[in-house]
Amino acid sequence: MKTGNEKEICMSGAEEKSECGMKKIQKIFAGKWKIVILWSLHERTKRFGELNREFPEITQSALTRQLRDLEAGGFVRRRVYREVPPRVEYSLTATGKKFVPLLERINAWSLENL
Repeated sequence: MKTGNEKEICMSGAEEKSECGMKKIQKIFAGKWKIVILWSLHERTKRFGELNREFPEITQSALTRQLRDLEAGGFVRRRVYREVPPRVEYSLTATGKKFVPLLERINAWSLENL
């Protein structure tokens, strides 16, 4: 049960069962590449190979892991086409699309301040 003093609970970690929003989002985005992957997918649906070429500094296994985490978090949808060779596409879910304005603000802030 939330006590109304969620900021204090969040900061102190006193009540693990009712995690605050910041802890939840930090768990989802606790990966080096997740934000830039989401930023890339906000433009359009992309195939795994496209993302792999777009971020050559990410290993295939790391990219796969990051995409799976984002899929488990409800931000990314993975669609597999039963073809030879198999085609896999990634796109933002409705939740992921709702997150785009925050990404835009983060991008604008970083351009202005960093």
